[in-house]
Amino acid sequence: MKPDSKRFVDLHVHTNFSDSSLAPREVVEIAQNKGLSAVAITDHDCVDGILPAQEAAQGMPLEIIPGIELTSENEEREIHIIGLFIDWQQDWFGQKLEQIRQFRTLRMKEMIGRLKENEVDIAEEDVFSLSTTSGSVGRLHLARALLAKGAVNSIKQAFAMYIGENSCCYVKRMRIAPQEAIAMIKKLGGIPILAHPGMQNCDELIVRLLPDGLMGIEVFHINHTPREVHYYSELAKKYNLLVSGGSDCHGEGKGLPFIGKVRVPYHVLESLKQAAAAKNGEERQ
Repeated sequence: MKPDSKRFVDLHVHTNFSDSSLAPREVVEIAQNKGLSAVAITDHDCVDGILPAQEAAQGMPLEIIPGIELTSENEEREIHIIGLFIDWQQDWFGQKLEQIRQFRTLRMKEMIGRLKENEVDIAEEDVFSLSTTSGSVGRLHLARALLAKGAVNSIKQAFAMYIGENSCCYVKRMRIAPQEAIAMIKKLGGIPILAHPGMQNCDELIVRLLPDGLMGIEVFHINHTPREVHYYSELAKKYNLLVSGGSDCHGEGKGLPFIGKVRVPYHVLESLKQAAAAKNGEERQ
C-alpha cells in the first residue's frame, strides 16, 4: 500500500443516477485507474448510485464513501450542501427524496412546455431518456437534449438562452432551506459540507450556517484557483471547519471525465472519518 502522503481521494463525484454521463461502474473504473484510494458518490438529491458503485468496487483497493449533494436555496441564491458518510438507506430519507424527485419531474415538464411556447420543439422522452432515474432529471439533462436536437450550439448556450435562472424557460426548484439540508444530513449521521464556496461566492453564508451545524467546506474543487484553495483553507482553520474537496465530475457533459484531477490528500479523508466517528459516538451516548 502507498504511504498516506502519496494517496489521494475524490470526495465529489456524480453518476448517471443524477446528471453525469458516467455509470457508477465507470466512475469506479476511472478512480481505480487513476490510483485513487477513495471516491465519494455525491449525486444531486439522489442516493441510487451508491450501491452500484460499492458493488463495482468489491475486491478493489478503493473505498466508496456514501454521499449526496442536496440542492437548497435561500432568498439570495442556490446553495449546495454535500453530505458525506450518510446512512443513506433510512426510510424517512427515501420518502423525502421521492418528494424531491416528483417535483423535479413536474418542473422539467413545465420547462419543456415553456420551450415549446418559445418554438423550441423538444419531447419529454428526449430529456427523460438521458436520466437513469427519470425522477432525478435536471437542467443538465435538458441542456444535453437541446444540444443533441441542434437547438443550441453548446451546454453553456442552453443555459444562457433558455434554462438559466434569468432565462425565459426557467422554472424554480423545490425550495429546501440550507438549514434543512444540514439538519437532514446530520440526522443521517453524516458530515454537512458547503460545496464549492468559490463558485457560490457566499463567504458570509459560511458564518451564518455555523450555528445551524455546518461542519465543513469544500476547499479543493476543479474551479477553485490555487489562491482560492489557500483562502478557504485559512477560512476553515479560522472557523474550525473540516476540509473536503473533489473534482465535481459530471462526465462528458461538462468536459472530459476528470475524476482525480483535483489532488485531495488522503489525510483530508482521515480527518472527515474521525469527525464522523466522533459525532456518531457522541449521539449514541
